[in-house]
Amino acid sequence: MADHGKRYKEAVQKVEKKVYEPTEAMQAVKEAASAKFDETVDVAVRLGVDPRHGDQMVRGTTTLPHGTGKVRKVAVFAKGEKAQEALDAGADTVGAEDLVTQIQGGWRDFDILVATPDVMSMVGKLGRTLGPRMPNPKAGTVTMDVARVVKDIKSASRVEYRVDKAGIIHMAIGKVSFTPEQLTENFAALITALNKAKPAAAKGRYFRKIVVSSTMGPGAGVDLQKAAALAEK
Repeated sequence: MADHGKRYKEAVQKVEKKVYEPTEAMQAVKEAASAKFDETVDVAVRLGVDPRHGDQMVRGTTTLPHGTGKVRKVAVFAKGEKAQEALDAGADTVGAEDLVTQIQGGWRDFDILVATPDVMSMVGKLGRTLGPRMPNPKAGTVTMDVARVVKDIKSASRVEYRVDKAGIIHMAIGKVSFTPEQLTENFAALITALNKAKPAAAKGRYFRKIVVSSTMGPGAGVDLQKAAALAEK
């Protein structure tokens, strides 16, 4: 078992062993954060799904009203007018065959890839190389509306979620410097998106456990009923 340092142990004392109302949980996480940098606030949501079955996969995108506070580099596969639209929207790198060649050569100076549908035949060559980082229609990164998607990503408001093998969604919802209300509104946007993405094949209770924490801090449990209520507003 990991031996946590003094700072972490002191932070744990600030978080009670109970489930919090969402905004209270955000406040507890902020108060427990003690690092000298602006820690990221993460949420872990355990869902009542078995992702080994394709009809229980939970994946998609949503927009956080206050962004995540993180600036991400975006590379776009596009040609002609769409390439110019992507550049005007703030894309860091734009290309077509030349960008495919760059990536095949080992270039990886990007966080997210976006592509227009008409160039996916050439982008498909990178399937084995990029794996889950490939542009994907389900994730909203294969689109003709490249300007909007690039702007959303660059503003850190557009986020992708995907359940892992253990049935858990992990996602950043902001920074410790955000207000509890901003964090709660971002949290509500995620919970609403997950609720809408509930697979028809999922049986029993859907939201099983929710914990929020900062990068270096302890986790605070969130009341499931109060969290679900946010998705119904």
